[in-house]
Amino acid sequence: MPVVELHVLEGYNSKEKQRLGQALTDAVRFVVPATPELVTIMIHDMPTENYYRGRIQRRPAAARPNPELIIKDYLSAMETRDLEKANTLLAQGFTMSFPGTGPMTTLDALIQWSKPRYKFVTKTYEGFDALQSSGDASIVYCRGTLQGEYHDGSCFEAIRFIDRFEVIDGKITKQDVWNDMAEVRANT
Repeated sequence: MPVVELHVLEGYNSKEKQRLGQALTDAVRFVVPATPELVTIMIHDMPTENYYRGRIQRRPAAARPNPELIIKDYLSAMETRDLEKANTLLAQGFTMSFPGTGPMTTLDALIQWSKPRYKFVTKTYEGFDALQSSGDASIVYCRGTLQGEYHDGSCFEAIRFIDRFEVIDGKITKQDVWNDMAEVRANT
């Protein structure tokens, strides 16, 4: 039964510490074959007046926003065509690639690319997976199925997709999309 003790400076709220506890549990389970119930995480708050580094009293850094929630907000804004909100979630230099495209840098480019493909598309989500890369980016995968309508009035559904996002400092820097739409369309 793995036990992890973590000392953090006071200042993180209970939701942030819960995220930290869940992430540490998952990190342990990545290596140790234990169910979540067998992993114990103890977080100890250290008063800032008792913590010095480099001869200077330090304060805790702000917790990073939950990258999964950023992606869910972005996808919701895109589905409702709230492009203004979706744009606020994108970093400067954002790029996205869809099947058959090179990198696009604006949501307007995406809309222009998708216009001749279908009237509309919606997503049903089967799951989200978030992890920290070895660099600065948090990685979020979402997967599920697409459904919608082509311009000829025919409908499509149950088309598999997976999206991979990179999030740095609370902003989406990259989106890569894979789906089976072309294969399904070719066989109908």
